[in-house]
Amino acid sequence: MTDQFFGTVQEDMDPFKKILAKIPGFKGYIERQARRDSDKLLRDSIAERFEKEWQRISALQVEFIVQGEITYVDDLERAAIKLRTFADRIRRATRGHSSLFEAVKINEAELEKLYHYDAQLLDLADGVARAIDNLEASIGSDGLPAAIRNLTSTSQAAIEAFNLREEAVLGETPAETDVPPASGTPEPLQ
Repeated sequence: MTDQFFGTVQEDMDPFKKILAKIPGFKGYIERQARRDSDKLLRDSIAERFEKEWQRISALQVEFIVQGEITYVDDLERAAIKLRTFADRIRRATRGHSSLFEAVKINEAELEKLYHYDAQLLDLADGVARAIDNLEASIGSDGLPAAIRNLTSTSQAAIEAFNLREEAVLGETPAETDVPPASGTPEPLQ
């Protein structure tokens, strides 16, 4: 569990407990009847967090336009589109119709992987919020283009992490070539 994917998951906190701390009412995937509902609750909560951050980006774009900083609006739009795409995909994903959600008993290793993916998505929501905070602090400085690039790459990492989670839920094994390893990019679980 030391690979790059788990880099932002706190070592001293179980991913299930981390999810419980951030999403009240989450029951986990142990009880067969609650799996789909828990999955939907988790995905809706994550989508809401990313939607909030998308709204912050939209407000920044308006601010840039008002201040005449048109140059950065298109660059910021790339990050906004990624976040919007992510929030829409996670909210509208098929509601737990895979073998994982149908199984009477879930393999403990599969369950642990899924909790790690879910915790990573929550961490990425926090990472996007920090990237936007950094962007706001960089307005008017030479660091603004780098802050926008950081936000864009963090937004892309969220999309890639969800792709890997979706493959795990559907029972597909992510191939190492599916996501090119890069800084801040989640890697498939082995």
